[in-house]
Amino acid sequence: MHQNNNYLVETAAQISGVNPKSCMKCGKCTASCPAFDDMDLSPHMFVSMVEAGRIRELMESTSLWKCLSCFACVERCPRGVEPSTLMEAVRLMVIRKQGGHRISADEIPELLDKRIPQQALTSAFRKYSR
Repeated sequence: MHQNNNYLVETAAQISGVNPKSCMKCGKCTASCPAFDDMDLSPHMFVSMVEAGRIRELMESTSLWKCLSCFACVERCPRGVEPSTLMEAVRLMVIRKQGGHRISADEIPELLDKRIPQQALTSAFRKYSR
């Protein structure tokens, strides 16, 4: 079980590219978060839990789905820690664990709609593929 937890921590770090140990726990990310009131874990708590290796708990957090990905936390962080990027990494881990919602590059032309921004398609492809 401990080894599996290490795998989760390494996966979150690999997906996000963020070093949570850089966090100085100032709380500026939480203070700037427009969704903070609706979250069960604030952005700075989320970063601390990643640093502590508590990924399983984070995968069950409703904060994953309440984060607006507005990057206000990223802009305010004096140390370059990116809480929203960490949340996105854990969100991707949950989606990938669920498994059944994967798409391949060959399926994308069927999904094209001129009203959908290309960024949304790129994001969906990244989320639903390995």
